[in-house]
Amino acid sequence: MAKQNDVEVISVPNLLQAKVGGPISQGDLHMIEKAEEALKDLRADFGQWLEEEVDKLEAAAKVVKEKGLKGPEGEELFVRAHDLRGLGTTYEFPIVTRLAGSLTKLIDLDEKRQKAPVGLALAHVGAIRAALNQNIRDANDPVAAELAVELEKQSIAFAEPWED
Repeated sequence: MAKQNDVEVISVPNLLQAKVGGPISQGDLHMIEKAEEALKDLRADFGQWLEEEVDKLEAAAKVVKEKGLKGPEGEELFVRAHDLRGLGTTYEFPIVTRLAGSLTKLIDLDEKRQKAPVGLALAHVGAIRAALNQNIRDANDPVAAELAVELEKQSIAFAEPWED
């Protein structure tokens, strides 16, 4: 004879449903359209927001150029690159996401920052700035594509020993 276990079912409230004022039905799809319209309105600000983020990256890079990647300086550069990796595509610059992703791969661990070539990290920062200044948004630009490939190749080659 099998022993029966007591089971308690916990129903979690649907907080999203509460926030939108009740159940979402087929007729409520206009909310998605409203959100898309709001996003279109924000697009005008994307360039300025991206500019501000790249300024922060460059400020961190300036400190790294003076003091190196070890310690809080390298950590700050990583944080700024990580932010841009997430924001580039959102702000309609997927090449920035790609370049920042390569930079984060290069310096994501303290152990890597101890030995990472500062020049390679700074080359990533320069490439990100150039993409923004030249309005190069993706790898359809042959020079940007070649530069991204080369930076990625060098980052991967450096990072391989840590990828176990």
